[in-house]
Amino acid sequence: MIEKESSRGTEKKGENMISVENLSHYYTQNQVFAVKNVSFQVEKGEIFGFLGPSGAGKSTTQGVLTGLLPLQQGRVRVAGHDLSHPKRTMFNKIGVSFEQSNVYGKLTARENLDFYAKLFDVPTMKTMDLLEMVGLDKVADKKAGTFSKGMKHRLTFVRSMINKPEMWFLDEPTTGLDPAIGSQIKDIIRQENEKGATVFLTTHNMQVADELCDRVAFIIDGEIKLIDSPRNLKLQFGQQMVVVDHLVQGQRKTEQFSLIMDEDKTRLNQLIQTGQIQMMHTKEATLEEIFIKVTGRGLE
Repeated sequence: MIEKESSRGTEKKGENMISVENLSHYYTQNQVFAVKNVSFQVEKGEIFGFLGPSGAGKSTTQGVLTGLLPLQQGRVRVAGHDLSHPKRTMFNKIGVSFEQSNVYGKLTARENLDFYAKLFDVPTMKTMDLLEMVGLDKVADKKAGTFSKGMKHRLTFVRSMINKPEMWFLDEPTTGLDPAIGSQIKDIIRQENEKGATVFLTTHNMQVADELCDRVAFIIDGEIKLIDSPRNLKLQFGQQMVVVDHLVQGQRKTEQFSLIMDEDKTRLNQLIQTGQIQMMHTKEATLEEIFIKVTGRGLE
């Protein structure tokens, strides 16, 4: 497993909100491991992406970190709590948004949040503020069982914020949402992170991870293959190329230029001086392409 320093500035570096050493977990008696000897840290104030296809070990790892699964092997600390001896007070510090919505269908949206708020020993956010945040304020008094899948997902998402968590676990937060709502969810994640929340983002959506994460971990078959920032990964695996759309005698032409070869750099400078360039962008590897290159596996 390769791990490199994050490109994030030093202003948020410091204590680790998550520390995992040699974590292994199995579900069957023959100890076929779903997670094998996994180690990583998540810094305070970081958005950390845990990326991999279905069955890779993402949900198992998150289950252990959130106390939903027992710690079998290894050492894990979350928000200052040792999970070999978990305490109820840890749950005041964490929030969890599940991929599969698990709201109470016979309760209204407002009642779902009011009930959940009573489970905490710390101040909670106002119910209507949360519902308004994701456009559910107008259906606050409708039963959640009548909601669409996307509406239930939004309710589950804001429920995870109700205790103002220091450590926020998000499992596929934009799944099943239309682009506008998905963009709104990403904005909320950024805003809460700027306020100080540390985020553990579990996803197979590489575009979402690329937009949000300071660092990402690639997990496949229960093992972490690489940890680094999206920027560093693109610099390491991407091509140093520029794609240029320009006009030649009134006709559009697309050319690709190397940023290493002198001949291409000279030609590119000449094109820039002509003023005929319409669009120009660097050619970089996507996180999904990098994942496939590193792991040899796709994301399905």
